[in-house]
Amino acid sequence: MAQSKQPDTMEKIISLCKRRGFVYQGSEIYGGLAGTWDYGPYGVALKKNIEGLWWKRFVTDREDMYGMDAAILMNQNVWKASGHVGGFSDPLVECAKCKRRFRADQIIDKKKCTECGGTLGEEKQFNMMFKTQIGATEDETSISYLRPETAQGMFVNFKNVYDSFHPKLPFGLAQIGKAFRNEIAPRDFLFRVRELEQMEIEYFVRPSEWEEKFEEFRKEVWEFTKDVGLPKENIHELEVPDGERAHYSKRTIDFEFDFPFGKKELYGLAYRTDYDLGSHSKASTVPLEYFDEDTKERFTPHCIEPSFGVGRTMLAVLASAYTEDEMGGETRTFLKFAPAVAPVKIAVFPLLKNKPQLVEKAREVYALLKKEFGAVEFDDNGNIGKRYRRQDEIGTPFCVTVDFDTLEKDNTVTVRDRDSGIQTRVAIAELLERLTKLLG
Repeated sequence: MAQSKQPDTMEKIISLCKRRGFVYQGSEIYGGLAGTWDYGPYGVALKKNIEGLWWKRFVTDREDMYGMDAAILMNQNVWKASGHVGGFSDPLVECAKCKRRFRADQIIDKKKCTECGGTLGEEKQFNMMFKTQIGATEDETSISYLRPETAQGMFVNFKNVYDSFHPKLPFGLAQIGKAFRNEIAPRDFLFRVRELEQMEIEYFVRPSEWEEKFEEFRKEVWEFTKDVGLPKENIHELEVPDGERAHYSKRTIDFEFDFPFGKKELYGLAYRTDYDLGSHSKASTVPLEYFDEDTKERFTPHCIEPSFGVGRTMLAVLASAYTEDEMGGETRTFLKFAPAVAPVKIAVFPLLKNKPQLVEKAREVYALLKKEFGAVEFDDNGNIGKRYRRQDEIGTPFCVTVDFDTLEKDNTVTVRDRDSGIQTRVAIAELLERLTKLLG
């Protein structure tokens, strides 16, 4: 079967995501809100599977990582000390005629509006943080921000975790959480949005060991791309040169992915030195230091930061999985998910829904598999062909069908492979073992 990726893949992915309940436009019945997306039932399942794989690899499978969930709202001084209030900005230009705003670094002609042909004004810096007020009064002391990154919540809790657990260097803090950025021009579906979710680690090391640990995490990033099923040939490392790195970074590698709309940043790995702990220590007057009991040395640890976007990972997984082929004389669309991320692992069908004996037996098989695998779906809606197509589109790796042979002959069922379409008869007594091996 010839498989293909078409030039209009992005539009097809967006359409499939809405049709099959992965992702919906935010506030759609009111005309939508640019840069916001709502995750439907299958989208939530896919997202949680990605997050679970990340948490397992970087937190539960390690002895040197501590999980966190810091508040979204923080004291405004956190963002002053981190440099976000003064420097978290994008270049902006505004059309004098239609008043549309554009990111200056994303347009070719910085003088002429691409929408109405009007004249664009001078370039200005636009701070992307969402500002809000805390409490009943509105003055300078009540200002807060929706956090633009999860990292600072971990830096300001360094002392709390250190005092509570007395970890030995090196150790890290890990968090999955929401961040907010008032993007001038959100675009490309889940890629650039105003409300996003990050999976981030702040890993604290001695200054002398940062290069070793940086390299270790570089390899771990690559391993995570395997976990979620991203093809290696579509991922590229970019060493960010001097002058283009963030103000806190001494070295940064961007992991870029071949999205349908071009090669763009997927993940980042940065060596933040002691910038953050040093800045917060100075601004708060609270020492954020580590005391080495062996050498009796007191110092500010340096930090390695692997940063992963949940939405971008999900988009990369969808783009990699989206496949079209020819089956049964017609074009078939399916999502070729790795079993570990698939929202539904197995679907169970009765061959016919109007035969009580088939439905009862299928329900028994469903209950057996549901208890073992969890992400199992019972489907008797429409004919068997339509059910296969529906499960293909949501990326279900295997479909199990109870038919008349199951009841009248050998107590076997058919197990259909999503990618090849091949069906194999398997005894119900051996079904758990067989599917466990197939799902890996």
